[in-house]
Amino acid sequence: MAQPRISAYLPPDIDPTKAALAFGRRALPKLNEELQSPELLTQQRALMALCDLVHDPEKVYQAIALGFLDSLKALLVHQDQIVRQKTTEVLSIMASHSIGREGLIQSGVISALAGLLDDPVDICRKNIHQTFDMLAKLPAGAGSVLRAGLIPPLVQKLTMELDEIQELILDTLSNCLRVEISEALAAGAVTVLKEKLSHPSTAIRSKAAWVFLEISSHTEGKIAMCKEEMIPVLVSLLEDTQPEVQANSAGALMFALVTPQGRSSAMGAEAIPPLLTLVAEETSKARLNAIKTLTLLAELPEGRETLLDHRDTFQRCLDDPSEAVQRAAEIAITVIDWKP
Repeated sequence: MAQPRISAYLPPDIDPTKAALAFGRRALPKLNEELQSPELLTQQRALMALCDLVHDPEKVYQAIALGFLDSLKALLVHQDQIVRQKTTEVLSIMASHSIGREGLIQSGVISALAGLLDDPVDICRKNIHQTFDMLAKLPAGAGSVLRAGLIPPLVQKLTMELDEIQELILDTLSNCLRVEISEALAAGAVTVLKEKLSHPSTAIRSKAAWVFLEISSHTEGKIAMCKEEMIPVLVSLLEDTQPEVQANSAGALMFALVTPQGRSSAMGAEAIPPLLTLVAEETSKARLNAIKTLTLLAELPEGRETLLDHRDTFQRCLDDPSEAVQRAAEIAITVIDWKP
């Protein structure tokens, strides 16, 4: 069922144009004082001005140097929803700049934002997840999210959040699980993500498959995926109508099939026909992953026997414009032709 988009519009009684000074002329030190004012309207107007200013990386650098982050962290627990909304918006904009990401990570903003995971205002939650997403793109940021203990609650939120926010959570998880997956596995991430693979949203299906790709790159992740019978589910997604879903599912299979259990499960799920279909489609984004996955299946006697009848499919890939596809096809042919 379609969901309404989260709106960032303010209530009609809040007019930022009534600020005492035009945005571009407001000095940052003065704004920091106003953020700490006991007057609600003064705080709101200062935050609106700051939202405008922090689109400039130089202003972000100056704001961090002036200690704005301490003021902003204090406002995250404000009772007024407009203050929380604009505070989280400022932080999400700052996180879009490299200098802002570094400052936010070092200041401990991630732990402060964690307190808003259950905020009743949709746009506040969207803003904090946008910030988590941007910060987790850096190894230091992903590490900070992990140390803040956010993985279990993020996994839980996938079962109840709005679709827009679920997409952001999946992006955050994909970066964090590249580093470490034990907490996610303990929190039941495989079961939750498995449900997302049948979501009506293409973006959510694709991003969930990408998270599985990160999970399957770890040894314990491969074991968990086999235990939860994830291989047949990923095989079924090779025939999804969306290329991104196909490509990410093929990538997750490629990592998962490194283990004998994974290859056996894939053969049982009849993975070879849909993988060959993707290889034969010259425009398929999943082509490279499909070739590599089939190469793994060719290591099994029954897989090699089946693929010998489709050697021409790989032979045609030797003329592919992509050098990576050419190399993968060469390796696949070598494995298929191998005789014990």
